[in-house]
Amino acid sequence: MLKHRHGGDIYEVSYRIDYSANINPLGTPESVVKAAQKSILDCAHYPDVDCRALRRALAEKENMEPEQILCGNGAAELIFAMVQAEKPQRALLMAPGFAEYEQALRANGCEIRYYELKKEHGFRYQTDYKKMLTEDLDMIFLCNPNNPTGLLIPKEEMLEIFQICLEKKIRVVLDSCFIDFLEQEKEAEYTGYLDDYPNLFILKAFTKIYAMAGLRLGYGMSRDKRLLERMKNVVQPWSVSIPAQAAGVAALQETAFVHRSAKMVQEERIWLKKQLQNMNLWVCDSQANYLFFEGTEDLSEKCRKEGILIRDCSNYHGLRKGYYRIAVRTRKENEELVQVFRKILKPAERRN
Repeated sequence: MLKHRHGGDIYEVSYRIDYSANINPLGTPESVVKAAQKSILDCAHYPDVDCRALRRALAEKENMEPEQILCGNGAAELIFAMVQAEKPQRALLMAPGFAEYEQALRANGCEIRYYELKKEHGFRYQTDYKKMLTEDLDMIFLCNPNNPTGLLIPKEEMLEIFQICLEKKIRVVLDSCFIDFLEQEKEAEYTGYLDDYPNLFILKAFTKIYAMAGLRLGYGMSRDKRLLERMKNVVQPWSVSIPAQAAGVAALQETAFVHRSAKMVQEERIWLKKQLQNMNLWVCDSQANYLFFEGTEDLSEKCRKEGILIRDCSNYHGLRKGYYRIAVRTRKENEELVQVFRKILKPAERRN
């Protein structure tokens, strides 16, 4: 069961603070909640199967045509739809990386190759990745910033990857679900390159920045309209509910909320990382709304006894027991987490 277990599984254990899911600690904007609540009055009707109002709002935000956007029941549905529509025979994944890519590929009988990120390089992308972009590949998945490390691929490297894949006819799926939390968001934004790279599909979601995990809403963008049509044909109709569509339209108006959230998370990430390092824990140089670090093998179990849930990363490919990911939350919550860590970790157990 651990193989595909994610963070945010709060339904089997009692807890005080959930650090296992990387959700905006400021919560769901009030306007989004109200829009979802109001839309319940329309629940006697089927949802708009084409998400027209939502796609128009997204097109304005992303500066593209609505026809270049496909909405889904969370980013996960679109990951599975991509694989089902394209039916890749061979795919390349970075490891560690988000488990949903592997799950979707294996469900469709795809051969998976891994580029393993190494601790001796701080789990950073290395240029030798490009050597693995061979002509027999059909698809690659990239997460930028990466989950669980929170690290970015340098822009010049990313564009070179796009070009190599274009020349070798490799589909590029770029997961940008955490981009809104970045201090230098433009350095990781590639929607402006979609016209240059028809092999590129960019994935985003409302889950993290708008704290809408329970409503399930994601979207993908590509200039390849035939790809989007193939993807649409393999998902069930009406997968995006009326409340999710209404909440999405309302969320896109919350620009001030997004800026405020990103600023707070950036400040708290720096503070929290320093506290972990002061305990002699190895911490990855994340730029996202979470921190990836190495601790003792029983840390998650001990934290759970204290009412704190953290993400055990041992089910990521290439990682062993003792690697963890924690969300960045409010200062009060982060102070409580640090107190729990100090209580649990004896000086001799703190790793360099």
